[in-house]
Amino acid sequence: MQLGIDSFAAVRLKDGKTPTPDMRSDAIAQLLDRIELADAIGLDSFGIGEHHRPEYLDSASHLLLAAAAARTERIQLMSAVTILSAADPVRVFQQMATLDLISRGRAGIVVGRGSFSEAFPLYGLDFKDYNELFAEKLELFLTIRENEKVHWEGQFRPALTGQGVYPRPYRDKLDVWIGVGGTPESFARAGLLGLPLMIAIIGGETHRFRPLVDLYWRAAEQAGHDTSQLKVGVHFIGYVAETTERAHREFFPGYQETFSKIGMERGWGPTTRDAYDWVTGPNGALMVGSPEHVAEKLERHAESLGGLTRATFHMNVAHLSHEQLSTAARLLGEKVKPALG
Repeated sequence: MQLGIDSFAAVRLKDGKTPTPDMRSDAIAQLLDRIELADAIGLDSFGIGEHHRPEYLDSASHLLLAAAAARTERIQLMSAVTILSAADPVRVFQQMATLDLISRGRAGIVVGRGSFSEAFPLYGLDFKDYNELFAEKLELFLTIRENEKVHWEGQFRPALTGQGVYPRPYRDKLDVWIGVGGTPESFARAGLLGLPLMIAIIGGETHRFRPLVDLYWRAAEQAGHDTSQLKVGVHFIGYVAETTERAHREFFPGYQETFSKIGMERGWGPTTRDAYDWVTGPNGALMVGSPEHVAEKLERHAESLGGLTRATFHMNVAHLSHEQLSTAARLLGEKVKPALG
């Protein structure tokens, strides 16, 4: 199983105040340092998300990944995710192909619809077209991946009548994954297209996603794809410290603050310690604990899903320091990864 880290390039908003330019610049510098560390200790991937909110610095993730490409040698650099519904697929392809050239074939993209809605009004799009936008733009993106000169027509973008899309990537094909939440149609779509699947499991019980993963495999098989070439990954929220007690002590306060804020926006109740203890328990999706605890739980949850190709850890949801995140990354690479089968 491959092991990686995902980040939203978070910067803490204290008392609702916008971080200073130095705070934002320092946060990016530290993020790049952690990506360099992840490469050095043998982690397989580092992904950066896309958000358009004041607490995140990842609205142009391809630029962060390009900066990381110049400082790394082996690790795959992923967008995690690119909100393709709200973007121009031509421009996204050009950005990722350029990253692939800079990194000599280490670029990858997880395309999805995102879990926040800010990108849609920002780019003049109607959120009611959420599903139709993604389906059409994914079709165009994959058409560009297959064809240097593109002939395509759709509803939301002017037609392409044989224009070339450049540059072409370092490899013959960009590595494209479909990012999904819990919608059966999304799992089936990934299978029908024969694309790798990246599941964002940010709460609840991991094993409850097994029927959806099975749906993915059935859809791929029925579409005639070689299932031996397909991949399933999971994006977990998690954190690793030397002991499980320390991991919870350091992670919970910031996790509670972040998810209570999101809950206020979405009409949920505040995040309680009891709810946290349940979701970090044996069946819960959060991977928080010592390296031994996390490795055992990760293998068990991977088995419950029928096997995983890749697991990625999202750790910077809890206002942890650069030093804490760096230590956790080192533990993932030096202790958790060797313990996985």
